[in-house]
This record gives sequence, structure tokens and C-alpha cells, in this order.
Amino acid sequence: MTKKIAFLNILLIPFILLSQDYSNSWKEYFSYNSINDVVLGNNKLYGSSENAVFSYDLTTHEINELTTINGLSGETITTLHYSETYGLLMIGHDNGLIEIAFDSNNEVLSVVDIVDKPTIPPNDKSINHFNEYNGLVYISTGYGVSVYDLEHLEFGDTYYLGTSGTQINVSQTTIFQDYIYVACQDGNGIKRALLSNPNLIDSQEWEQVTTGDFYAIQEFAGKLYAYRTSRHVFEVSINNTLTQLLQYADPPLDVKVFDGVLSVTTKNDNFTYLPDYVLITQVNVNSTASTQFTSGVANQTSTFIGTVDLGVLATQLANPIEFEEIHPDGPLRNSPFSIQAGSNELWVTFGDYTLTYNPSPLRKWGISHLVEEDWINISQDSVLGARDLNAISINPFNTSQVFISSFNDGILEVNDNVPEVLYNEDNSGLESLVIANNPNLKSIRVSGTTFDSEGLLWSCTGRVEHPLKSYNPSTGQW
Repeated sequence: MTKKIAFLNILLIPFILLSQDYSNSWKEYFSYNSINDVVLGNNKLYGSSENAVFSYDLTTHEINELTTINGLSGETITTLHYSETYGLLMIGHDNGLIEIAFDSNNEVLSVVDIVDKPTIPPNDKSINHFNEYNGLVYISTGYGVSVYDLEHLEFGDTYYLGTSGTQINVSQTTIFQDYIYVACQDGNGIKRALLSNPNLIDSQEWEQVTTGDFYAIQEFAGKLYAYRTSRHVFEVSINNTLTQLLQYADPPLDVKVFDGVLSVTTKNDNFTYLPDYVLITQVNVNSTASTQFTSGVANQTSTFIGTVDLGVLATQLANPIEFEEIHPDGPLRNSPFSIQAGSNELWVTFGDYTLTYNPSPLRKWGISHLVEEDWINISQDSVLGARDLNAISINPFNTSQVFISSFNDGILEVNDNVPEVLYNEDNSGLESLVIANNPNLKSIRVSGTTFDSEGLLWSCTGRVEHPLKSYNPSTGQW
């Protein structure tokens, strides 16, 4: 009785909010190019971007989106899990929020217990991983492990696994031969305890398998594998012996098992394995495009790889040469800095500057253009080197011509969605700032632009002697 009272303060009281669906009133425009997690289930692929989720039917190829207008919070997503048993998708966030989307209806449940827990520092509430076993989900977090009951939609115990029950960062959990194993960072290594132990809330009931920093631990086909941040992968025996199998070129970012296939993803490679760690295929980033991998999952025929800017890339395990890019249509990024509406169109830029008009760090991002219901995305490689693109001015006398300010490189002229001219101090009346002790520095910090009724483009440049300039697109005169 005494021990139960002592640990009451670490239990999470179930608190669930039913989010509202505004899909009949609003239209969303989210980017799904940067993917942070992918999972498979219910014959669908699920992928999460920074703040939204999409599903892709593997048979019909239909894509559906799950966003804030369907009830999602819009908070930063960290991980996904699909439960085949309960027909639901769990969405974890960096602030501890968990959202549950059900197949049976359009409802999204927001579980805020971790968010509202005052004894957990905000920076430690991030949801790192979901592991479902016998109706319970073991949630790896920045403070330890919490248990969630999918049948009753409520929290159970929380395991604080540091010395004397302190909070430690747990990356992943897995179940292996009646034990629950946890992979920890910050030197806390791997710990385990009998799953049947009724007192798992007591950190002294957990056995230290090894020390070090581990990103992942995964049971696969009757064997246990641990992934150290040093890029090594080990097989872990039931007697706590670690045998090194190999060392990857880059640290593993994502480790998953689905449909009898193990998937290991680094920033440059996606590996798929059969039991006994037999390699099926290795997909290198150089065989796809100029991108980086973030996550991956595979079934018996295909592998699906999350990327930083190409959505999800899918390819056949037997012949990983051709790739299909899977994601909903949308803008380049989810961080617009400036928008400008025209007739049945919308222009979006993503460069920025601070409240004190500091352009650093310089960002070389592209431009997005919505025409009717179709997005035309102009990549960062096509904007002639312009950085920190911000204000947008559509020529009212020629709406196919657009001028976009760069807060470091001048003004970019775009015609029919093609960047054609970057105006700077060499080919226009624009001026660079001058710093006495750094005379070679060039920085043309153009912010606001606008057209007057005569068709002149007016611009304002920061930190120069003559900031206000005008340009006549018809004559080419400044």
C-alpha cells in the first residue's frame, strides 16, 4: 500500500478531447514534401509531414489528407503508429500530444495527459516511438515510458527508468522472450524487465543490459537487434551478450518491422532484411535524386522511404531502380513567409528575415504558385541563386510576370513560372549595403515592393543611402 501511494504522482490521468472537423468549411494547403515518418497498415501507406498526415491506398492509389481542418492540432509530428487490431492511427508530437484517428469515423481524439503533466519539463515530453503489444502501447518519450490502453483509451503506468526513478530519454521499446527492452540515450544504454512484473514502475526492477547511447532496439524473427548511435548494430542474446554484426556508414534514423521485413533507414540508405539479417536490398540516395532519407518501412514487395523534400519514394524490392514519388499536391514547405493572391492564383515564398531585419541564416528556398487547384513548384535550384525570397508583386498589366524580393540578392523576375532575371547591383539601380571593414560583402536587402497605377514597380532596400527605387518593366529602365 505504501509503494502504491508513493508512485501515485507519476500516473497519468486519462484526459481526451474530441477535435472538431471543419472540412466542409475550409480548404487546406499543406506541404507533404518533407516526411518525418512512414508506416503501413490496413493496405495503406501513412506518411506524416511536419504538421499533417496523408494516407495512400496501395490498391486504388487514392490519397487522402488528415490536417487541422479534420481535427489535427497542427503541432510538430514526431512519429506514427497504425494499429491493425483496433483500426486506428496514433500520431505523436514533440510537445507530448497524442492524437488518434479512427478508421470507423472522421473523429480525431486528442490525448493531452503528457502535455498537461507539470512534473515533466516541456523539452522532455516528445513522443519518440509507439510499440503495440497485447492491446497496450508502450510510448517511448524524453522522460521514460508511458503505457496506453487501446481498448479503454486510457493511460496506465509510467516508467521513470533513471537512477532512483529519475527521468531519462527513451528512444524505443520492444518485446523479446517475455522481457520488455528499452533503448536509451545520454549514456543510459539498454535496460530490460520481465513484462509480467507487476512492479515495473520501480526502476530497481529493471536490469541494465549495457551502457551507451542507443537509438533503436527491435525484435525481429525471434532475435533482438540494438542500434547504437555510433552506427553499430548488435545482436543481443537473452543472456545480455552483445555481438556486433556490422557498422553502417551513417547513424540509423528509423528501424521498423512490418510483414516479416526489417527496414533500417539512414540519411543516405534504406536497407531491407529477411530473418537472420539477410539483406534483401539496399537503396542508396544517389540512385533516387538529390535528397536525404528520414524514415522507411517495407512489405514483401516494396519499400517506402520518407525524404526531406520528395515526399515518400516507393520502389520494388526485387528491382529498386524505378521510383514513384508519393505525396499529396501542395506547396514546397509548411513555413510560408509571404503570400500574394491574384485572379484564381496564389504565390507563396518561404525566405525570411527577423524582426530586426536580419536575413541570417540565409535560406535558399523555392517558390510555390497555386493556379486554380494545381500547384506549380519552382525549386530552389531554379531561382538563380536568390536567397531569402520574401515580398511578391504581380504585374497588374501582365499577370504572368511576377517580381519577388530577395533580402540578400536583389529582385527576381519570374515570367510564366520561369525565373529569368535576378536584378542586383550589376544589372539594375539596386544598391548593396556597404560595411567599411568588409568592403567585399555584397547584400542587397530588398523587402517590400508594389506596382503603382502607371505600371512602375517600386522597391525598398535596407541599409543603403538611396533605398527607394522604381523600375519600368515595359522599358527596362530604373
